[in-house]
Amino acid sequence: MRAFEEIPSRQVRLADATINYRELGQGPPIVFVHGLLSNGTLWRKVAERLQTSHRCIVPDWPLGAHTAPVRPGADLSPCGLARMVAGFLDVLGLQDVTLVANDTGGAIAQMVATEHPGRLGRLVLTPCDAFDNFLPPMFRPLQYTAKVPGALYVAVQALRAHPLRRLPMTYGLLAKRPIPDHIVDGWLRPAQTRHATRRDTARFLRAIGTAHTLDAAARLSSFRRPVLLAWATEDRVFPFEHARRLAAILPRATIAPIADSYGFVPEDQPERLAELIRDFVNATNPATRHERQETS
Repeated sequence: MRAFEEIPSRQVRLADATINYRELGQGPPIVFVHGLLSNGTLWRKVAERLQTSHRCIVPDWPLGAHTAPVRPGADLSPCGLARMVAGFLDVLGLQDVTLVANDTGGAIAQMVATEHPGRLGRLVLTPCDAFDNFLPPMFRPLQYTAKVPGALYVAVQALRAHPLRRLPMTYGLLAKRPIPDHIVDGWLRPAQTRHATRRDTARFLRAIGTAHTLDAAARLSSFRRPVLLAWATEDRVFPFEHARRLAAILPRATIAPIADSYGFVPEDQPERLAELIRDFVNATNPATRHERQETS
């Protein structure tokens, strides 16, 4: 089994951006979407566990921890990011994709499901922005840093102090257990050291608003593929009630409560999440269902 962090990055060139990604394993494709100020390493423990049965494709999306800046003038709104995800799937020629998302990435995934569903076979949402919770209240000050010259630079430099990373307005309410320092260092270093990364991040922050998630919610009933809502029951940032609301809208949704975890389920409960994803993909894969019937 290959260790995630030892796998070299590959690149996909889109019209508006170059996306770095890691790939491990073979089998039905799973593509992961992280959130703001994190990158693909958020999914490292989950992808390592799924690589024995699935092709895990783990990009670094331009959400504040990316090293490949996007083209000037690119659409960095949430809908623009959804188009990038769809374009990424197109370039790799992926079909029947399981899209797995967390945090801000879950809002983007909802827009992929409503606007670009063609290559999706199923959707997995872990705790994420939804409805009128985009951004969650404790993170809204981040949007002000995007509007004041130099403020975002000061904010990310302050997070060189490790104790500040456990504050409620940073990563403190997202993970129940401490995230390894070298992982968070990797999330923050691009914005701390690259003007272009901060520029992209500020543009995305300025474009965030509940109009995007409310519009997606109003159209999610049209997404008729299987959906798994693998949601943390203790999450104070992305309330469990939102999983129930999403399940009431999505025609083929299943809720899987996850105990002993905050919103970063890939950090707090990677083994449980990987198990849920594997079982969900197998149960909703027509080929797998046919094989089970043949052997029964």
